[in-house]
Amino acid sequence: MPPVRPRDAASVILVRPEGDGLSVLMGRRSRKAAFIPDMFVFPGGRAEAGDDLLAAVAPMPEAEAARMAASGAAGARMARRLSSAAIRETWEETGYVIGGSAVENDAIRPDHTALRFAARAITPTDSPIRFHARFFLADGSALTDAPAGSGELSDLAWFPLAEAQKLPVIDVTEFMLVQLATLHADNSRVPLFAYRNGRPAIRWFGVT
Repeated sequence: MPPVRPRDAASVILVRPEGDGLSVLMGRRSRKAAFIPDMFVFPGGRAEAGDDLLAAVAPMPEAEAARMAASGAAGARMARRLSSAAIRETWEETGYVIGGSAVENDAIRPDHTALRFAARAITPTDSPIRFHARFFLADGSALTDAPAGSGELSDLAWFPLAEAQKLPVIDVTEFMLVQLATLHADNSRVPLFAYRNGRPAIRWFGVT
């Protein structure tokens, strides 16, 4: 039987200063979830065709779309869809409106300039549920209210990076947390976390 085709997905790694380091927003998935149950994750989810219809407050900068293309993450149209999905999913799951995004008539208008593409990951070929996830970084310094989303994520909170690295997570999330300080400081390279012969295989792409 051929491998399941990965679904396009997007996640936001929201970070803000915490003492001498960073804190990151994470929440726990339900124990009944079909995909990675009872694990801590970044806000995010599947990109949908309807994300193309969300009227943007500000478009994705050409340079950012070029960075995604250079790493093989997405063409221009898919890059916009993924960015919209990342902002929408974060709003739904946490209640946070990122950057200059705006909520109108129970829908969000994304501010694509608030995100920076940081990484991507593809789940193993033998997994019954597969995703091609793109990870975006966003500044959460202005998000001072407590997160309050749809309830899809429990134990939703800001964790100092050292504490976040001790949470129950899958290997991809662990990798992103270990690399977070580097990804936050340096936008010249982005990693692809994939698998070869059932083992994690990381490849870095220059994007500037």
